[in-house]
Order: sequence, then structure tokens, then C-alpha cells
Amino acid sequence: MNPNIILGRYLSKQIVLTFLLVLVAIMGIIMMFDAVEALRRISGREDMGISYVVEYALTHLLDMVDKVLPFIMMVAAMITFWRVSKSNEYVIIRSAGVSVWGFLTPVLLAVFLVGVVHVAFVNPIASKLYEWHETIKYRFDTRNPKAVLFSSKGLWIREAIDDDNILVIQAKALHQEEDEALSMRDVSILEMDRNSQILRRVEALVGELKDERFYLRGVRVFEAGKETKVLPETSYRTSINLQRIKENFIDPEAISFWSLPDTIHFYESSGFSAQRHRMRFLSLIASPFLLVAMVLIAALFSLRANVRQGGVLFMVVAGVLSGFVIYFSSQLIYAFGVNGYIPVWLAVWSPVMIVFLLGTTVLLHTEEG
Repeated sequence: MNPNIILGRYLSKQIVLTFLLVLVAIMGIIMMFDAVEALRRISGREDMGISYVVEYALTHLLDMVDKVLPFIMMVAAMITFWRVSKSNEYVIIRSAGVSVWGFLTPVLLAVFLVGVVHVAFVNPIASKLYEWHETIKYRFDTRNPKAVLFSSKGLWIREAIDDDNILVIQAKALHQEEDEALSMRDVSILEMDRNSQILRRVEALVGELKDERFYLRGVRVFEAGKETKVLPETSYRTSINLQRIKENFIDPEAISFWSLPDTIHFYESSGFSAQRHRMRFLSLIASPFLLVAMVLIAALFSLRANVRQGGVLFMVVAGVLSGFVIYFSSQLIYAFGVNGYIPVWLAVWSPVMIVFLLGTTVLLHTEEG
């Protein structure tokens, strides 16, 4: 077997195993703090027990991991590189004629695959848990164990039926009756043309969203120049479903990677801004590349031919501080993108490219030296 393949498998295995160990440790710390927070919340509440604490901690876990994943990967890479340097394996590998890029390439590929797996498979699970976490918090606040998380401000949503007709739908109260049905009270629908001129207004005492239709009861139809019509019931065909209603009230973090493109298209075709959702989608695409960039930064501080030269403490502190600076800088740039101060693509990709180019430049300078 090709020695480079054997070396690549060995290094990939080392980085993945170390990453999993660091991940488990960080998850334990996160769960501990969330459990303490949940215990604080239920103090004095006789209707809540230990099951709430467990649910609260577990459903919040993957969302927190998603936020600190680049930092976890950087710590794992620093530990891996430090161990390889301490055991003189790095010296042997370099003495065999393997360049620093020949050493890092299998590691970077493994890290990139970890990022892809996280986005493709872990993120959908994390989004469902995030939604459930917000729901149990809402049930705790409302003291209703069957409450469904919707906005107390009711529903405001716009739908483009075709190129010439637009519906603006308002409901003062929402209530989920079944898994596939949503009841509404005091419903108002404005039918407008493409120039936003109101054609007519439909009001109903009760509405129900089910099977891609709005069913209205106790209906009154107001149209300019015509008498008010009173109808026992009517219905509208719609592309809005229960999932779309939920997405109108929850954060983009509660929508899985695979559902975000449809959600973005739906909002933009309905005339709403999808800035936050587009930012979330692009940030998930960029996340594997950010993990790779963080590994390059880790290599700058922990990959050295002779650890006996000292400076291990400086290496650790400098690496950790660099990780925090990169993380908070990327969050600041992300906030600028969400608020529209800079283009979305620039807000997402600029931190990744800056970190990647910085790590690559310094490693190239070191290799030439």
C-alpha cells in the first residue's frame, strides 16, 4: 500500500478521534450549564420536574454545539498537532520528505468531510431540537403543557397567488387543533393586484388551514361599489402550510439546511425579506470551509518540529485567543450582513477567506523558511 495513503489514514483518524473527544467534553459542559439554568427556572414550580430539566438540556445541546463548532475543531486540531509534535512523529514525517502540505492535506480533507456531515445530517436534527426547545420554553411560560409555539401577535403573511393577484392574510389568534390543521380566529384577507391596489376585503370569524386550503366560516365580503356579501363559508387555495406558518415565527436556526432553499423562495415570491434565511443558508454552506480554515490557524500555533524549544503555554494561550477573536469577528460581520449593511455573500465568506488566506500565507512562509 502507498505510504502516503497509510499516513493520510493515520492522521485523519487522529484528528477525527480527537475532535470527537473534545466534542463530548464540550457537550458535557454545555449540558451541565443548561441543567443548572433549567433547575433555576423550575424552582418554586410544583408542576415541573426533572423531566423538564432533561428536555431543556438535550434540546438546547446541538444548537449550542453548532455555534461553537469552529472553536471545537480548532482545539481538537491543536491537541492533535501538539501530540504529533511531542512524540516526534512530525519530525519523522518531515524527514521522510513529506512537506507540511502533504502532512496537512489528509487532515484538511477529513475536517472538511466532518463539516459536510454536520451540515447534511446533524443540522436537520439540530433544527428540530431547536424548535422543540423553543416550544417547551413557551409551554413553561404559559403553563400549558399542550401549547403550540406561535406568535401572540397573531398571523401576518403575504402570498402571491399568481403574477396578477396577491393575498395579505391576517389572523388575530392561532391554535393548532391537529398535526395537519391550524385554526384561526378573526381572519382578514386583502385581495390585491400586482400594483398593490385592493380589489376586495374578506373577513371571517373562524378560519382553518388544512390540505393546502383556507377554509373560512362566517364570511363577509367587502368590495368597492357593491353591497356587502354575507356567506356561510368559502375557501381559498394556498401554498401556505403549517410548516410555513411555523417558519414565520421561529428563527432560521429552526429550519433545516435542506428546507431553507424552499423557504427562501417562498418568502421572496411572497414579497417578504429572506435576508436572515439566506444568511443562514450561506453560512451553513461555508461552515466546512471555516472548519478547514480554523485547522490552518491551529497549525500555526501547535505544529512545530521541536516542542522542547518551549513556549507551549504561549502557544495554547495564543491559539485560544485567536479562536475567540475569529469567532467574535465573524459574528460581528454576520450581524452587519443580517441588518443589510454589507452584502450577504461578503458577510458570510469574508471571515472564511481572511482566516484561510492568513493561515495559508504564514504556513507557506514557514515552509519556505
